[in-house]
Amino acid sequence: MQNRRGFMLTMITGFVALAMIVGSVIADELLGVLTKVDVEGKKLTIVEKESDKEVVVKTTDETEWISKKGDRKLDSENLEKLDNFVKKVQDAGKKGLNIKVTHEKKVASKIEIKFQKKKSAE
Repeated sequence: MQNRRGFMLTMITGFVALAMIVGSVIADELLGVLTKVDVEGKKLTIVEKESDKEVVVKTTDETEWISKKGDRKLDSENLEKLDNFVKKVQDAGKKGLNIKVTHEKKVASKIEIKFQKKKSAE
């Protein structure tokens, strides 16, 4: 009896570990520059870092937005703030915001803004 329980416990633990590993591998990461925010359609247009190809990613109310101010949900209000921030960066002469997007089937689950470190004056 004890051997069967130990075997079953080992098998179940193995399947759970495998499921967690596969779940994290399924989500894709996209590195690039955020150039456009469609607030009405809840979509982000990102130019990929490697290929300069435009990719459109959808957002939901469950999408996390990670910035210097902390983590928050990307609802309509925060999407407008992100749009204004992108426009401000583009007005300053840059192409857009450097970001890392974790997504599954082009639906974003996490958006992380990558800030460049300021060079110290020598």
